[in-house]
Amino acid sequence: MSLSDALQFLFWIAVGIGGGIVVVFSYWRVKSELKRRKEGEAPLRSSRHLVWRDPGAIAPDVLEAGPFGSDGEPAAPFRFIEEHDTGSQPCVSVRDARGHEWRVKWGPEVHTEVLGTRLAWALGYFAEPSYFVGAGRIDGARDLRRAKACIDESGAFRDARFELNERGVVKHFDAHGWAWHDNPFVGSPELNGLKILMMLLSNWDNKDVRDVARGSNTAIFEHGDEARYLIIDWGAALGPWGNNILQRGRWDPGAFAAQNDQFITDVKNGEVWWGYQGQRTMDVVAKITVDDVRWFDRLARRITDEHLRAALRASGAEADEIEQFTAALRGRLDRLRAVATSAPAVQTA
Repeated sequence: MSLSDALQFLFWIAVGIGGGIVVVFSYWRVKSELKRRKEGEAPLRSSRHLVWRDPGAIAPDVLEAGPFGSDGEPAAPFRFIEEHDTGSQPCVSVRDARGHEWRVKWGPEVHTEVLGTRLAWALGYFAEPSYFVGAGRIDGARDLRRAKACIDESGAFRDARFELNERGVVKHFDAHGWAWHDNPFVGSPELNGLKILMMLLSNWDNKDVRDVARGSNTAIFEHGDEARYLIIDWGAALGPWGNNILQRGRWDPGAFAAQNDQFITDVKNGEVWWGYQGQRTMDVVAKITVDDVRWFDRLARRITDEHLRAALRASGAEADEIEQFTAALRGRLDRLRAVATSAPAVQTA
């Protein structure tokens, strides 16, 4: 085969792969739209819509303990309720000694989910209370399928994320979630601050209600008269972002820090440009202004390195991971502060 023939062959392979990707994504988008039309709008009863609330000052030890303090963390013994077959990772439901119900999950997203929810809560964004449990036992676990590899015959387990199933909360998932481009907060500093937080943590799995056939990561929780808009999956974070699954990762301090220089790429005409790439890149990076960054920076100034270390300890990070992630996150927070204070080193002529 001549060189020209080989190049032509490779060209048609690339065209075929590209066409296949377009077909697959088109299939999922059509399927998602059909599901949304079938299920209709979320049956919200609340009159107040919130995406953020000022959390006030939270001390590092309070951040480490979580939103309900040490008395609200999972309390052994744990009693098995059921196993779940949905989701990308093994998951079961248990009841603890205080009568609280938890969804217990294993896999590569355990650390990132706890860290993401801690920092989201500390900055005023709504999140499902999550805890890292390094070891324990689940009594009565039976007929396990995917979780069989995570819970041994005695019920013992290691390195799990416990997510609280809060009582009295009406939860609207999947087709009743929300979209980045269509919600009551579009253009607000509060919503744009949530986008900045997603990029700060390199959470590339920013699927929304338009992706419901593949699994939406947005939801609306009704607490009495409040409809709270939140992200329900922080697992795909703290690693590299990228255009495709082969480039993306999670909980990788070296790869996370390596993209710090791409975190903010430019400032033009009052708009900030970002290097972030995710499932819905443009919905996150577009139209974030310097004023939005200033709003977020005022919040982020409350987060010291001790806060970061506390959140990382709560997520089960090792000592070296704590220091590496703290340094990398501080580097990104410093870049935000430089934009907020109009540092010449960040802006262009």
